[in-house]
Amino acid sequence: MAAQAVIMFDTTGAARCLYSELLDLRQLGRLRIRRATRIEFNADTQLWEVLPAQGATTALFSAPTRRECLAWEQANVTP
Repeated sequence: MAAQAVIMFDTTGAARCLYSELLDLRQLGRLRIRRATRIEFNADTQLWEVLPAQGATTALFSAPTRRECLAWEQANVTP
């Protein structure tokens, strides 16, 4: 499956997307980045976990590799 980037623009011209380095978003103008999730290694389970950026400590997804968590984030988190 080829990587994709989806960028949504509102009526003011502001763009929202899940950040990746697939496109150089600086070409659109000044960036403001806010994380929707955080990806951390859980030493107890020996798995990488996708967690909400703030608050909850329950994993949304876990996998043996960080790459799998990044792929899950790309497929399941929308701006």
